[in-house]
Amino acid sequence: MAASGAARVVVWVVAVVAGVVSAGLIVALVVDPDMADRTAGVTGAIVGLAAFVLSVLTLLRSPGTGSGGRRVRAGRGGIAAGGNITGNAIGDRSKVIGSPTPSGPAPAGGQGTDVQAGRDGIAAGGNITDNAVGDGSERR
Repeated sequence: MAASGAARVVVWVVAVVAGVVSAGLIVALVVDPDMADRTAGVTGAIVGLAAFVLSVLTLLRSPGTGSGGRRVRAGRGGIAAGGNITGNAIGDRSKVIGSPTPSGPAPAGGQGTDVQAGRDGIAAGGNITDNAVGDGSERR
């Protein structure tokens, strides 16, 4: 799962801060072991509190709004798929006849793209190929 630009910046900032704090604790351990013990205890408490706050914020966040979350919704009579819709006959007397078309390249947009079909609509997060849609339609 790929992270967005802002998420990457946050990850790098956290990694650099963690590296600097770790190096500082190692230097403190060499210079004054008693001070390093107290400093590590305070640092651990601060990191634990920050992790607790982050976990609460993550739990309170609405589902599907983060990176990688995808909502797939369809209105009354609608059809929605998070991926590809291929080789379907939708509607009375609809037929899909013949060999399937080779699939094309995956669409851009990534995993976080929401998919929503309105009333009687069709929507897909991927490709829509080889379908017969509508009453009596036929795909050859």
